[in-house]
Formats: sequence, structure tokens, C-alpha cells
Amino acid sequence: MHLSAENLAARRGEDLIFVNISFHLTTGDALVLTGRNGSGKSTLLRVVAGLLAAEKGDVKFVDNSGRSDRRPGEASHYLGHRNAMKSELTVAENLAFWKEFLGDSEGGLGLSVEEAADAVGLAGITHLPFGYLSAGQQRRIAFAKLLVAYRPIWILDEPTAALDAAADRLLAELISGHQKDGGIVLAATHQPLGLENATELKMTGFAGVGEGIWG
Repeated sequence: MHLSAENLAARRGEDLIFVNISFHLTTGDALVLTGRNGSGKSTLLRVVAGLLAAEKGDVKFVDNSGRSDRRPGEASHYLGHRNAMKSELTVAENLAFWKEFLGDSEGGLGLSVEEAADAVGLAGITHLPFGYLSAGQQRRIAFAKLLVAYRPIWILDEPTAALDAAADRLLAELISGHQKDGGIVLAATHQPLGLENATELKMTGFAGVGEGIWG
């Protein structure tokens, strides 16, 4: 399995955010994006996930069977700053929706709703409305969404937001387990995640709009 980017550039509105970003990740690898706010971390993750179009360059995914015709976003989970859950629905209803909507990608099987809740330390509360949970519990359930449907690529934007130290450790264990199962992780963070086989990419932003992008 391979995920690669070549000479990526991205623009938000009139602003060119970054240029000439390239990386190559394979089974069990992680890429950690660091840098100040506004340096392009979130934008790069959204480009890889297929949520934003690149100004230049390509992102390519080759699965374990050698198939290369799928877009990377089709094999990815994206967890952004928001949890992507409905407050009025129960935890179980939210997770069941994502399990059915996403389905399993080739090569793996997702957990049941209760198994996923248990994996994030919140077994027994899936009957509660999502909006009743604390911010930390809501973030844990957002991580359970990654477990109910199998995707080989996890794209995580500040995944430790609203988590305490114990939840940080749990998160690190879940990510480590995904890597050991052959998954790939891309994460933007201001805090160390303790990931194995991780490479750091420091984003610096791009001030000279239009300079050298096509060079």
C-alpha cells in the first residue's frame, strides 16, 4: 500500500498557502504535520482527503492489491476540528449512521457500534444523546467513528483537541494499533503523539503568491 503526493500546491481564496509539498508513505507509516497556525497543515490534509482541490500536483493511492484507480479520499477517514455528529441523535445512532454510510474499504472490517464505544472507553453510554456528553467524551466518540468502518488511511486534524492526558494515551494506542495493522496516518498536531515510523513535515506557509509555482 502506498500513499504519495508530488509537488502539491494549494490556494485558499486568493492566497497561495503552500507549494512543492511531496511525500511518500507506505504500510504502517505516519506523517506528522507541524508548524504555526496558518502554515497550511489543515489545508494539506483536506487536499489529501479530496475535500479541497490542489492548485498543482497530484495525490495517489495504491492499495495492497495493486489497485491504483481509487482516489485517496475513498480509502480515508478524515477527522477534522468538528466531530461530525448530530447532537440530538444518540451515540449509537450517530455511529450506526457512519458505519452504514461509509461501509468497509477492501482489506478490513470495522467494529460494531458497541465494540467501538468500548475501544474508546465509553461502553454503556451509547443510548445517550451525543449532545449530553462532555467535550472530551464527544471527541472520543468521534474517534470511535474511525473504528466502525475500515479505512486504511487516517487523516487527523488536531486529534487531541479536548482530550485529557488519559485520553491522549488512549488515542496514541488506537493510532499505533492502526499502524500495526498496516494502516497509514497523516496528522496535524501541536502536541507529540508518540507515533512509530513517523516522519515530521514542518509547514512554513508561503508568502510570495504566484512566485515559482509553475517552475
